[in-house]
Amino acid sequence: MQDTNNINELIAGCCKKERSSQEALYRNFFGYGMSICLRYAQNREEAVEIMNDGFLKIFQHIQSFDTSRSFKTWLAKIMVNTSIDFLRGKKKMVFVDDISHIPEPGTDDKIVDKLSYEELLKQVQALPPAYRTVFNLYVIEGYQHQEIALMLRISEGTSKSNLFKAKKILKEKIINASTNTSVDGVGQNMSVYKNE
Repeated sequence: MQDTNNINELIAGCCKKERSSQEALYRNFFGYGMSICLRYAQNREEAVEIMNDGFLKIFQHIQSFDTSRSFKTWLAKIMVNTSIDFLRGKKKMVFVDDISHIPEPGTDDKIVDKLSYEELLKQVQALPPAYRTVFNLYVIEGYQHQEIALMLRISEGTSKSNLFKAKKILKEKIINASTNTSVDGVGQNMSVYKNE
């Protein structure tokens, strides 16, 4: 990753629609953008499509970027919103009805610690799109249910119930995976998954 001055130079080049600057910016943030899109997509092909749409939006709106802020944070927000738009456009998100007073499922950190990042990502990708989206927004991106409700045009209760279901399914899948096959060594823990 380049330093801030070099990134700002690339952004300035992108504002002038310089192809070389656009390609360099894309190359520099490909891995980071892909890691976000993979969490929302069902597979790598979908993630690539979402990421390319996200970069197109970045290049179209690069003049609005405030260089005193973090470009990585701005890019992440665009990738998340593009992922949501993609899933909404494909009519993939079907939300569970609002269920009031849902208990938070207990998480067994020891189970999660046994999984590598790749294994955990695979389990998250296997969730239904609505569950996957709410799980990512709440657990990974750190949004609150009120914010998620606004982003996804659902009620806070619906956001909570979808998170509850997502966690329940994930826990069952992780327990089944760990009992069916022994996991060699200790994988990276959930902290790898958190936003920087």
